[in-house]
Amino acid sequence: MQAFKPHLSSPAEYPYLRSDARVKLDQNESPEDLPAELKARALQRLAALPWNRYPELHAEDLRAAVARHEGWDEAGVVLSPGSNVLILALCTAARTVLDTVPSFPYYRGGAEAAGTPWRGIPLLPDFALPRAALLEALDGPPGVLFLPVPHAPTGRLFEAQDVEALAARAGERGWLLLVDEAYHDFSGTDFRGLARRSEHVAVLRTFSKAWCLGGIRAGYLLASPRVAAVARACVPPFCLPAHTAAILQTALESPGYAVALAERIRAERERLRSALERHTAWRVYPSATNFLLVRTADAAATQARLLAAGVLVRRQDRYPGMEGCLRITVGSPAEDDALVEAARGAR
Repeated sequence: MQAFKPHLSSPAEYPYLRSDARVKLDQNESPEDLPAELKARALQRLAALPWNRYPELHAEDLRAAVARHEGWDEAGVVLSPGSNVLILALCTAARTVLDTVPSFPYYRGGAEAAGTPWRGIPLLPDFALPRAALLEALDGPPGVLFLPVPHAPTGRLFEAQDVEALAARAGERGWLLLVDEAYHDFSGTDFRGLARRSEHVAVLRTFSKAWCLGGIRAGYLLASPRVAAVARACVPPFCLPAHTAAILQTALESPGYAVALAERIRAERERLRSALERHTAWRVYPSATNFLLVRTADAAATQARLLAAGVLVRRQDRYPGMEGCLRITVGSPAEDDALVEAARGAR
């Protein structure tokens, strides 16, 4: 191990353990696949591709399509095979990384892999945003503040005025505020306007949720051209495969399906929340995402009982302040009915 940098002597693995279950509600995936007609069109595109040729250097054609869809300057769009790659790129470029605790684990994981100093500010009770503590932290040496809005893994939606206050301080102190909008389709929030007004704010989005393309692996950054150039320099060339670009081009030609799915999931989320709130031993937190956070007396035991009934959910009790918590993806109505039935036998 002497060949490697000292900070990688004991690398932490991403906290996910795969299990098989009849009802899979553990990864915040779409409960529906890409519509059959779009999948057929995408397959036709794939068949016409020359598979022996490298893809575009930085997915230029797709970047133009994303820019049109988002109403964004094409020079400020960066694509990668999954948002995680862009998180790692920004962690590599950053002098320091600021985060909330708990939060999406790869903000810290990316910082640790890149050897970038990381600091986490604990959320307040009921997972409220620690605005004052974050503002104070932004007075320190500049870097990148990762802020998921809506928040993961809690599902909480932070106030826009608080995000704007952090953006203002970031601009004053030379920080980049990265607003991770992985779940914005389910909350109706949109921080593109804030990012347009300040090059110290950037937005991260994904095709993995409402677009039904988690298995395709694609995410994108919306930033100022200067910030995008730095992120692009930290992403390997030719990293977005030609088949991924072809599938995304097809999806972007018919974006209405993603809007309709997000509406169905929001309605189903509220139906599921109402049903789970009848469980006398569980606390169901408000959510603006495609998942619900539930606090139980014993997350490990509850997960095991649900899995025995064929329903897989995700433990979150290893994170500070989330003792007893499980994260439950909003599935199809049939999947959610199976969860509610299994929950009757779980404490």
